[in-house]
Amino acid sequence: MEKRDELYAGKAKSVYRTDDPDRLILHFRDDTSAFDGKKKEALARKGMVNNKFNAFIMGKLQAAGIPTHFDGLLSDTECVVKKLDMIPVECVVRNLAAGGLVRRLGVEEGMTLTPPTFELFLKNDEKGDPMINESLAETFGWATPEQLARMKELTFKVNEVLKQLFLDGGMLLVDYKLEFGVFKGEIVLGDEFSPDGCRLWDEMTREKLDKDRFRQGLGGVIEAYEEVGRRIGIAFD
Repeated sequence: MEKRDELYAGKAKSVYRTDDPDRLILHFRDDTSAFDGKKKEALARKGMVNNKFNAFIMGKLQAAGIPTHFDGLLSDTECVVKKLDMIPVECVVRNLAAGGLVRRLGVEEGMTLTPPTFELFLKNDEKGDPMINESLAETFGWATPEQLARMKELTFKVNEVLKQLFLDGGMLLVDYKLEFGVFKGEIVLGDEFSPDGCRLWDEMTREKLDKDRFRQGLGGVIEAYEEVGRRIGIAFD
């Protein structure tokens, strides 16, 4: 597969066209950012760790019958994915209270949420990814009711698979965000799944093992990501 011009450069990944109009190459960079890009830093090994982490998780989800855009690894920092027409709506599931939910509602961090919550956010960095609902998504043409229903169904199916996977490694899947797109008429999971886009705590100590270590200046960010990976069976070397 021939790698061609850069299509898009995000905060942590670059996307390249290929000689196949239905395939793209994702390059995971070492860049890390938080607070809508206000805090930035390059962390050695991060691109490699997230690329391999994402490949492992996408494989687990595909094995569980969840359609994803992931096709395969190309190198330590690159993978091939299907080219999706992305839906600009992020789906967030929360199993425990943390982050924005705690700030908005004043609930106690770590509170178990039964049932887990499901929220939608508009993917728009300039506006701070505002929270939206199904009605707004339909009215403004961001997604159809059928697409939203399928996205919600798949988001909770991901929860079933990954909650148990991380629990088997002694960790709690606190919350996560997913992005979806359309490929040949089908809703497909896109973007990535890594500790950059979810919260993971040690089951016993509640130590944070995710991007909150960067947000809160706790240090040991990549070491924590690698520890999460080792616990679920990912080899980084």
